[in-house]
Amino acid sequence: MRIGIPKEIKSDEYRVAMMPVGVELLVKAGHQVFFETQAGAVSGFTDEQYRSVGATILPTHQAIFQQADLLVKVKEPQPSEIILFRPGQVVFTYFHFAAAPELVKACLEAEIVAIAYETLHDRNGRLPCLTPMSEIAGKMSIQEGAKYLEKPSMGRGILLGGVPGVAPAHVVILGAGTVGTNAAKVAAGLGANVVIMDINLDRLRYLDDVMPPNVHTVYSDAHTIREQLRLADLVVGAVLIPGAKAPCLVTRQDLADMKNGSVIIDVAIDQGGCFETSRPTTHKDPTYVVEGVVHYCVTNMPGAVGRTSTIALCNATLPYALSIANQTYQKIAAADPGFAQGINMIEGRLTNPAVADAVHLPYHPLQL
Repeated sequence: MRIGIPKEIKSDEYRVAMMPVGVELLVKAGHQVFFETQAGAVSGFTDEQYRSVGATILPTHQAIFQQADLLVKVKEPQPSEIILFRPGQVVFTYFHFAAAPELVKACLEAEIVAIAYETLHDRNGRLPCLTPMSEIAGKMSIQEGAKYLEKPSMGRGILLGGVPGVAPAHVVILGAGTVGTNAAKVAAGLGANVVIMDINLDRLRYLDDVMPPNVHTVYSDAHTIREQLRLADLVVGAVLIPGAKAPCLVTRQDLADMKNGSVIIDVAIDQGGCFETSRPTTHKDPTYVVEGVVHYCVTNMPGAVGRTSTIALCNATLPYALSIANQTYQKIAAADPGFAQGINMIEGRLTNPAVADAVHLPYHPLQL
């Protein structure tokens, strides 16, 4: 199979979809790998490293898209990439279709096969390609939140961990999954008072057992969320329904109860966000203020730590890329229902029910 690795062109994206070791394994398996020049440079990998393990280095985006039967990317296709697609071309990347109806429409019209990292499940029902980026985003949410609580960043002027004689910040985390758990660990380690909220009581019981004493669990409902918002200095949105649009848990009206200069970090923004006032931002222009509350809604948070993120992502995605190249996606999906959930569309048909429901388009059961 001919596999293409293009350079990521989304704003402030510093990851690359494959490390040299992945290229080496694919070439040894008999495949051709086409790599766009300088695609790995910002992650710390040189063209020579890729060339030395058998990649063919090509000079342009267009050349990569023209050569590849399978495109392996990091972020959702940009408009200038979609026009380069060919019908039947397999694209393996993050798509986050639920929050992007226009992207869905364009990819359907391009008639690609879209295999999404964020909806691919393993045999235990976990999300192996999403998990490492969720871990990074969860940890970064506290790192960024601490920065934007500083007064020069329009925050309250609060030190997250406080000092002797001064209370620490109150951190509220909506969602106790991978993002929320990692956020809680970092916030607790910095000395904040942390409340983590979820509707899964079994998960809350587990976290209550394993988290340090400055992390508290609270069942999530509209009333308890509003109570915690009044106390919060920093709120992290960390909810996820795989493939679906994120539920809105905090309305604009709720912001009136929050402290002036408090901070919201909406990690769920890729799936539409869980705050009514959330809108996508970039690393170059990451924040805005609504009702006195600082909003940070960067859609590719892990992209800022490109070296760490590239290694973590490729560790998770490489086995799947190898399998797709060696066996074809049809054979894998027929044998593995979890992988089949990663197939969001096939040549003009939406094949993931959560995505179809989110964008209000017909769902076509997967037929292989």
